[in-house]
Amino acid sequence: MWGIAGGEGGWTGADDETGMEALRESVELGCNFFDTAWIYGRGHSEEMLGRLLAEQPDRRLYTATKIPPRDRAWPSRRDSGLADVFPADHIIEYAHRSLECLGVSSIDLLQFHVWEDSWADDERWQQPIAQLKSEGLISGVGISINRWEPWNVLKTLDTGLIDAVQVIYNIFDQAPEDDLIGACAERDIAVIARVPFDEGSLTGTLTKDTTWPEGDWRASYFVPENLEASVERADRLKPVVPAGMDLPELALRFILDNPAVSTVIPGMRSLRHVRANCGVSDGVPLDDDVRAELRRHRWDRTPTAWSQ
Repeated sequence: MWGIAGGEGGWTGADDETGMEALRESVELGCNFFDTAWIYGRGHSEEMLGRLLAEQPDRRLYTATKIPPRDRAWPSRRDSGLADVFPADHIIEYAHRSLECLGVSSIDLLQFHVWEDSWADDERWQQPIAQLKSEGLISGVGISINRWEPWNVLKTLDTGLIDAVQVIYNIFDQAPEDDLIGACAERDIAVIARVPFDEGSLTGTLTKDTTWPEGDWRASYFVPENLEASVERADRLKPVVPAGMDLPELALRFILDNPAVSTVIPGMRSLRHVRANCGVSDGVPLDDDVRAELRRHRWDRTPTAWSQ
């Protein structure tokens, strides 16, 4: 639900009427898990989800949101101190902010929006989380791992306090398969696959001349170095797409083909996107030959100043 919120640091072109239509349609098509964050529109995305929940009192819809880092730095750095990013009072404050925005008495999954595995055994985050759970204000605890750092949570999984991990996993970003996904499966920890379309490159619609309006987050992410490489790699993928399928569908099916993935969270800002994305959840696996070919398109990247 990042894309539908708009606002500072988000995606341009969003409007509430279209966003709410998309959300309502997703529920009608069977979607019941919604991932948001306070920072998406500074509470606005959560408020939109709250409207949806209020409209659907007889349906069980699951809410997942995220605590923003206090220093507002995405991603965190190796030298980021827990006291500067997630002090106890900050965790409690934003849990209550999200509860208010969502209009619920309990959040199904409260996630840390950045993470450093060096914090794993620090009681300063563990204690406020335990308090929120004991008060019945949250049910599950999750971590949204920094971009291209699937290893940066493995120690924390051993604490037994984590219920879900959100990680970038797609045709290009296959590194979570190396260690993370198996570790989660062994511990019965949910895997939420985010950025299934690689921020848009795996839709196959970008070109080397694509631009975005000023203030759109994608303009800062798809710098020429990244845009050109992403378009070239997406173009090399297009001949692999099976007949009767398009690249976005293939991108989603690659992720859903992994039985250890609990859910995938594509952005859905329009009715067209909702219908296309939900239509892929039919349980039909990829052919072995296609799956093997997609392995050749793995793209291992390291975080940079622009990757955020």
